Amino acid sequence: MTETIPVAVPRKGRPLEAVLQRVAEEADAEGVADEIISTLRYEKAVTKGDQTPDEDAYHRLAEYSNLGDPARPDFTLLRDDRAGKPRRIVFDSVTLSAGDVDLRLVGREEPFRSLRKHDFALGFDSADLVLEEVVELRPDPLTRIADVNARIDPHDTDVRVVAGMGDTVYHTLMATPETLPQGDRPTREFLTNYEGGLCISPRYERLVEAVLGTRNAGKLDFNYPDEDEEEEAAIADTGAGVYLTVTGSTAREHGLVVGEELFPSETVLMENYEESGEVAERVKDLFARSETETEMAIY
Repeated sequence: MTETIPVAVPRKGRPLEAVLQRVAEEADAEGVADEIISTLRYEKAVTKGDQTPDEDAYHRLAEYSNLGDPARPDFTLLRDDRAGKPRRIVFDSVTLSAGDVDLRLVGREEPFRSLRKHDFALGFDSADLVLEEVVELRPDPLTRIADVNARIDPHDTDVRVVAGMGDTVYHTLMATPETLPQGDRPTREFLTNYEGGLCISPRYERLVEAVLGTRNAGKLDFNYPDEDEEEEAAIADTGAGVYLTVTGSTAREHGLVVGEELFPSETVLMENYEESGEVAERVKDLFARSETETEMAIY
């Protein structure tokens, strides 16, 4: 008899897409994955006002969902955090067969915290959240996902990172030419002698301290963008900052020099080892087949 294991996944966004694409490869479920991804991209456009639907959210939700068939995706309706708090349709659940195990992907607002509460043995979430919540801050910088587990206090959580999904976007250091010594680019070494503000997103303060190391971060004055201010514009006004970027093209449009990639923001497979078992081990092996696997010690 095929065993089913629930796996916590994000309800929307890039991390969920990375998980669906990887699961689709292993479970021969490209059609279902594409259906979920295209539905959520459309609903994001609706929330942002870029699409005008013919029906209200409740009718669209009924059209999308398949309550009687676990192999078909279900969706749910949540309040979005944007101004006015519009309703947004997000992923709820689907069951996909992957070899000798069925994966019950269950949408959660905070999969990492669901694992910390022992609700799941396995889950996917952004590595950023692990840095924000449980890694120890040390004088030396944290530069690789492979080093995250060594900085998790075993008394703080039973969750460990297993592997990365390869959907890497980097937290990148950038600065104006006027801030930099002539001909230099912004690096951690540049920050050792830098005196001034460093503009970051307020939700990433602890992450930035971890990836810069407290030896560097301790003497920096963190600044934050105004509520409606573009991140790169705020960094240009400050003189230096850290921001998530793929190509850096928007940063260059603001006259910024794109510098060192400090840490990869990547979707990761996580395990609560106290809840794990033989089925979870088989699922971990499934995702460890990829060349993007991050080899890590599981404590």
